[in-house]
Amino acid sequence: MASTAAVSARPLRSRVHLRRRRLSALGVAVLVLVVSNIMSNRVLPAPAYVPWNLSVAVLLLFVAHLGGAGPVAVGLGIRYWHRPVGIGLLLTAGVALIFGIGMAIPATRDAFLDSRAATSGLGVMLYQVLVRIPLGTVVLEEVAFRGVLPALFGASPAIRWRWGPVLGASALFGLWHILPSIGIASGNRAVADVLGGNQLVTTVLAVLSMVAAGVLMCALARLGKGIKTTMLLHWATNSLGFVAAWLLLQ
Repeated sequence: MASTAAVSARPLRSRVHLRRRRLSALGVAVLVLVVSNIMSNRVLPAPAYVPWNLSVAVLLLFVAHLGGAGPVAVGLGIRYWHRPVGIGLLLTAGVALIFGIGMAIPATRDAFLDSRAATSGLGVMLYQVLVRIPLGTVVLEEVAFRGVLPALFGASPAIRWRWGPVLGASALFGLWHILPSIGIASGNRAVADVLGGNQLVTTVLAVLSMVAAGVLMCALARLGKGIKTTMLLHWATNSLGFVAAWLLLQ
């Protein structure tokens, strides 16, 4: 009887150990993201943005591995890539169509006007669209908030949907945008017209909208069975939005 009890206790101890390991990794991942957010938005020079964020993404994947979340758990399994890439490309085409229609309609055209694109030459625009946004922004945010954090919270959207991990990762995604939201009202004409340049309101709305966007992106990662889907969509919304602003301001 004693030996049977000892054997049955081993799986319980193993589960407790794995849970502690996962929670420790989660704490490290959140700390890494806090430091990274401050560094990339307030400390590092612009040329360091891409290499810094790529390095942080790799570090987060390593932390997730130590916490027991491998490539499949974080939505980067390579065995089945047709579905996530295919759905991502369809979503990208949809974004391009919507942006094209929005640019063509005078009533919605102002929503694309961003002064940050006004001073950009062709080379700068291409760098933003093909390098800075996909490698500096998309890779880190998708790896972190649709891959690593949900997995370390307890469930990967690409494998198993659970509201707790989705809401936890999405709430952190919203908070991630506090520093980047500063200055949006002064740079985007449509935002300034709606909010009157009120920075507090701008920041609160930015955080809430990004929480909602995080939940939606987790749902799309679930639909595509991987974060390749959300990487493509994220790139489309950010990059094509920048291209639209650049074209309108030339």
